[in-house]
Amino acid sequence: MSILMKCDVCPHACSLREGATGRCRARKHICVDGIDKIIPVNYGVITSLALDPIEKKPLNRFYPGSRILSVGSFGCNLSCPFCQNHEISASDGSAFMSDDNRLSPEELVEIALNTRQKGNIGIAFTYNEPLIGYEYVLDTSKLARDAGLKTVLVTAGCVNSAVACRLLPYIDALNIDLKAFDRDTYKNTLGGDLDTVRAFIEVAVKTSHVELTTLVVPGLNDSYEEMDRICDYIISLEGGKDIPLHISRFFPRYRMTEKKPTDVSLILELSRRAGEKLNYVYPGNV
Repeated sequence: MSILMKCDVCPHACSLREGATGRCRARKHICVDGIDKIIPVNYGVITSLALDPIEKKPLNRFYPGSRILSVGSFGCNLSCPFCQNHEISASDGSAFMSDDNRLSPEELVEIALNTRQKGNIGIAFTYNEPLIGYEYVLDTSKLARDAGLKTVLVTAGCVNSAVACRLLPYIDALNIDLKAFDRDTYKNTLGGDLDTVRAFIEVAVKTSHVELTTLVVPGLNDSYEEMDRICDYIISLEGGKDIPLHISRFFPRYRMTEKKPTDVSLILELSRRAGEKLNYVYPGNV
């Protein structure tokens, strides 16, 4: 019987026998020449590629008016019932494993360089959770920096500190989802861990430009009190009041199609209240 290996990327700490894949669907226990290891099976597998406005990440205070080459793979270590990209984040990748969907770090950097004349400043890892395949992000980010390109992460930030410390020195900017400010919501509804996300944010603000996003979901995280706690937490961070917060409107998706969209008036009121504490607040999807 094969040995169990524990994945050390995120707080789920999946214990995997040979051939098994973790709950993120992207990290797998393999044995090669008698050596057991856990690898990212989504390394270089590309499901989405687009040249986007930087504000779409959203990053409103990082090279505004520029564009960035946005790339996604598959898999995610959270299980948000409202995920707008569930076709790839909840995928096991089997539909994308052909060589036609693979790009080496060198190839991706070359594509980014070739789009500079269109206003591109670099590469954004987005659409699914990029940190579950952090090795590809790290390899690409090093090459991108050498080429004079910026690297951006759009992430839920639910990874262990060792991954954060290894990767963040090569990341220029992040938009991090702070999906709620309640441990039970993170654990029971989102399949994540609030303390891990907070720890990631607290490291990221010391190394990179950071903007935060909270998607306001009716009945989940839509109270004034919760938004006040989020704002007070942001104020406590390095950079404090100057860290931008995007407060975004929910639309029915995935396993939450029965809910109504968040009232625009609520988004605007939450943004107004947040603006009394923070210097940069942006209502989204309104």
